[in-house]
Amino acid sequence: MPELPEVETTRRGLDSVISGHQLNEVRVHQHQFRWPVPENLNEILQGHVLQACQRRGKYLLLAFEHGVLMIHLGMSGSIRRVALGEFLLKHDHVEFVFDNAEFRLNDPRRFGAVLWHPAENGDIQNHLLLARLGIEPFDPQFSPTYLHNALQDKKSAIKTVLLNGEIVVGVGNIYASESLFRARINPQTTAQTLSLARCKRLHQAIIETLNDALESGGSTLKDYTGTNGEAGAYFDIYAAVYDREKLPCKKCDTPVRKIIQGQRATYFCPKCQRY
Repeated sequence: MPELPEVETTRRGLDSVISGHQLNEVRVHQHQFRWPVPENLNEILQGHVLQACQRRGKYLLLAFEHGVLMIHLGMSGSIRRVALGEFLLKHDHVEFVFDNAEFRLNDPRRFGAVLWHPAENGDIQNHLLLARLGIEPFDPQFSPTYLHNALQDKKSAIKTVLLNGEIVVGVGNIYASESLFRARINPQTTAQTLSLARCKRLHQAIIETLNDALESGGSTLKDYTGTNGEAGAYFDIYAAVYDREKLPCKKCDTPVRKIIQGQRATYFCPKCQRY
């Protein structure tokens, strides 16, 4: 958390405002994230025009003519637009001052990242953090057949396989639980045992779940907000099982169960998701 819908919501909010505009100043108040923020980041970016705001998996990619600024929101990060000169909030660690707007990166836990990839280092898609990522869920090549074929040698539980991001990116912990509920698949089911028919259900559930999350501005558990400062509304509108332990299933009234898979919480209905 934030997951793909939250990052994509942020990307859209940034792209609609600052793409094509000059970055006048970067103010770094805290350099210690997952990896240190470059000490000379302002020197690198000051006076350059942002060409495009892109995304790969959970990484924001701010493309300039001389390289790409990679931003990861970690477990608790968000980027919001602020008024010029607005007082800093606690955990506002990086300020991006463009010629038309100012945005701030807020990250209480500092598990995120702000990294610079110069153009001379080659294609950003070959970066160590991106090269092994799976297909994007909205890529036309992501199909039920692709999913079924990719699962054939996967002996782990389907929830765990979805989370590792090597087959398809962006189906993080929240949306994996929700997608598996929609597809009526038990999260503990061995991935390679899923038939093509069940993969068709799961594929459709993933697309529908992520689309719902995008339309509602993502999910907010604690810290995430969109660039406009508003919380995501997915939980209020759509969530069926996540964070609903012991509450009645919205389809059959059976109490929702919580288990731990790979140190992450998984929620499911033992009746609707029997197999």
